[in-house]
Amino acid sequence: CPVLSRTEFADVTAEMYPLGTKLYYECDSGYRRRSGHYSGIRCQSTEQVASWTYKEFECIDEKFFLSTAPAMKSDFTQKPERKTQSPAPQKRENLSEFDQKDFCGPPKTVPHASLILNKHYYVGQELHFKCQSGYDKRPPTSGTRWCKKVNGKIIWTHLDMRCTNDS
Repeated sequence: CPVLSRTEFADVTAEMYPLGTKLYYECDSGYRRRSGHYSGIRCQSTEQVASWTYKEFECIDEKFFLSTAPAMKSDFTQKPERKTQSPAPQKRENLSEFDQKDFCGPPKTVPHASLILNKHYYVGQELHFKCQSGYDKRPPTSGTRWCKKVNGKIIWTHLDMRCTNDS
């Protein structure tokens, strides 16, 4: 899909991601990734079901690193890769018209972490926009865009919303 222009003062989320999508978690301010943990996840087909493959990932309060408390004993034994499936399959209405048909649902949430949004989207992908707190004074304050193929051209549908803090 074409590069999506930024919608000012809006958060963007997706409910479905095509096979092969890679996303990364980023620890929130005041937290750090636990050493040795990998922040990436991938949408893969396992037994013909699209699901996320996760590795161990945890964000730890930075105060823990600054603490003068005695060091904790660490267990450095190698743990096998942990695979976790995404939530129940999402509704797949209207997907037959698109090139991709296998999508993963939303990834699981990780305490004190956010997903870094993907910059590459695919035909059939649906994005949800919601005005950030304080910029939701004029309705509509949320909306949806779809990446579609129309007459052989790939486009984003129009988003009819504007996030502003004036009334």
